Amino acid sequence: MVDTTTQLAAVTRGVQTAVIDGHDTRVQTLSQTYASPIDDVWDAVTSPARIERWFLPVEGELKVGGNYQLIGNAGGTVEECEAPADGRARFRATWEYGGGVSWIGVELLAIDADATVFTLTHLARVADVPAEFWDQFGPGATGVGWDQALLGLALNLRGGDTIAPADAETWMLSEDGLLFARAACDAWAAAQVADGADPVAARRAADATFAFYTTAPEG
Repeated sequence: MVDTTTQLAAVTRGVQTAVIDGHDTRVQTLSQTYASPIDDVWDAVTSPARIERWFLPVEGELKVGGNYQLIGNAGGTVEECEAPADGRARFRATWEYGGGVSWIGVELLAIDADATVFTLTHLARVADVPAEFWDQFGPGATGVGWDQALLGLALNLRGGDTIAPADAETWMLSEDGLLFARAACDAWAAAQVADGADPVAARRAADATFAFYTTAPEG
């Protein structure tokens, strides 16, 4: 059902640290080209009914100034929302979870009538992420979860077999899921090394992240 190798290879990942609004900020990006028109991709990432099918159920007002809540996960405030026009679209929102605040942004670029580049950016201020947490898990802590989201979006846009959000945890412990998690962790380690990280530390963080994502909960 899921070609993990093809999906993971379709994603371009980046990790860097930049000064944004006067704060040292870690910037993670994921980009993938989908064989779908921009209007369809936009609908998939902004329509609550579509979001629930490939990501998580969401409540609230998905408009500028509106508050949203992903059931059982993050919530926040929509800060920007520009529907498709001239082959481009974008939105940005706060990502509030566990008492912390970071930011997510999505940009869409139409390549032609039937192909769209989807780029997700996740910004987190260095001072807001405990150093020991970053040292232990690196960018894979959030990156693997976003890889899962891009997989879900790909399946939704394809219109064929999908992994229901409620079944995602079980799938992650399957053979396909384990292969996906391992390769995603390794891909984020490679992105971290490309940003100048020590390869041994990046590999250790990837192993810790893999263990986190693939350990079955007790009971």
